[in-house]
Amino acid sequence: MSKYLLSIDNGTQSVRALLFDLQGNLVAKTQVHLQPAYYSEQPGWAEHKAEGYWDAVCAACQRLWTVTDIPRSAIAGVAVTTQRGTVVAVDSEGKPLRAAITWLDQRRTEQVPPIGPLWSAAFKLAGVDGTIDYFRREAEVNWIKAHQPGVWERTHKFLLLSGYLNHCLSGRFADSTGSQVAYMPFDYKRHAWAGARDWKWQALAVRPDQLPELLQPGEVTGAISATAAAATGIPEGVPLVAAAADKACEVIGAGGLEPHIGCLSYGTTATINTTTSKYVEVTPFIPPYPAAIPGAYSTEVQIFRGYWMVNWFKEQFGHLEQSAAVEQGMPPEALFDRLVNEVPPGSMGLMLQPYWSPGIKVPGPEAKGAMIGFGDVHTRAHMYRAILEGLAYALREGRERIEKRSGTKITELRVAGGGSQSDAAMQLTADIFGLPAARAHVYETSGLGAAIAIAAGLGLHKDFHAAINAMTRKGRVFQPDLAHRKTYDQLYHRVYLKMYKRLQPMYAEIAEITGYPEKP
Repeated sequence: MSKYLLSIDNGTQSVRALLFDLQGNLVAKTQVHLQPAYYSEQPGWAEHKAEGYWDAVCAACQRLWTVTDIPRSAIAGVAVTTQRGTVVAVDSEGKPLRAAITWLDQRRTEQVPPIGPLWSAAFKLAGVDGTIDYFRREAEVNWIKAHQPGVWERTHKFLLLSGYLNHCLSGRFADSTGSQVAYMPFDYKRHAWAGARDWKWQALAVRPDQLPELLQPGEVTGAISATAAAATGIPEGVPLVAAAADKACEVIGAGGLEPHIGCLSYGTTATINTTTSKYVEVTPFIPPYPAAIPGAYSTEVQIFRGYWMVNWFKEQFGHLEQSAAVEQGMPPEALFDRLVNEVPPGSMGLMLQPYWSPGIKVPGPEAKGAMIGFGDVHTRAHMYRAILEGLAYALREGRERIEKRSGTKITELRVAGGGSQSDAAMQLTADIFGLPAARAHVYETSGLGAAIAIAAGLGLHKDFHAAINAMTRKGRVFQPDLAHRKTYDQLYHRVYLKMYKRLQPMYAEIAEITGYPEKP
């Protein structure tokens, strides 16, 4: 009997149950939308009932059995990949004590644990004391202890969403090292919980016994319990395998195995990643995230709320295309591509700086988004193309930072995420980077990355390299247009790279006058 791999992909907007074969083909899929994706009880908050995530997982799995004839006994293993940085506090039975705080949440607290004088002096000397203070104020664990002490007193384990779902499926408090992207006491160089003398234990309120056991991607974390089997329909006893966070899984699902391959993710957060065995801090003192391959690192540069801006544009200005798509029975992306193609490369001088949300260092906490170069010729079509171009410029800048810090040239591009389904976005990406841009062969690349972890971990392929080579391949490849590339190179070097430096002082003035964004 052929073997199949079940990936559970819990994203920001939906939960998907995905069944892959050993060649990386998606053979069945169901999707349950999270409605709403999050809710806000206070300005800047973003929460979701943790039980709601599990309910969506159960619903997606139960629906899967109704859309495929593949017998459940053919499922060799299961793996979970989830949105990063969403945290859940649970009691000793694994029941949530409060709503999950999602990665979109912007709350912070001033009531933080003190850091000893030696570490404080070292951070000040290194010029990173502001970054450390930001880390402490942003940490959800510190907020819960400061503002909900009753919840914190009853917290048995403090989990990421991946660890919570792993417990729901197996009854075991265990998570993957590849999922540890959050304000947690994690050693990003060793891929383990921080050592006893690490400063993170002073900066965070959490105790070692409140954290789950960590396993490498590909290791078996447990087996589907009888309770989970009844709720999901997955056969009891099927191995549950550690995978990684959605971005890390997306990279290997798109074939991003070597450091010369840049993987662009056109998702809610737009990113460029490479996979490397060398520890490289693209931004000094900001560690690389763990890759979905054991012992490897992901050198990531991210544009927070990247392709969220595309959805923002569609919601605010794209009603005509969305209505016409429904009437014509076609995907709205095709009509938005027409909108892009109405405008020449460079958007007739309209330039976007995509800092819709501030960062820690690059950009700084005072950063704002900007669009410059308006004239009476510009329409919403120019705005839409300028958004896509601005995101590609920002990711190209990220590519150059990765190359400079790693010493390895990026010579190939793989593109995944929702934005990769736009031919227009793919073409302008190839033009701006001056490199061929290959779309992944399947859209569900993060789910495929989780399936790769199953195949490698259970020995269905020899190892991760063999699994990636067998289960990934290029889809359509977009070649750069030389004339367009010349236009973009000039705009990038002569305008885009100078925008932030020249606008930064005004951003700081705006923040001081209006109070937005709030100082971290």
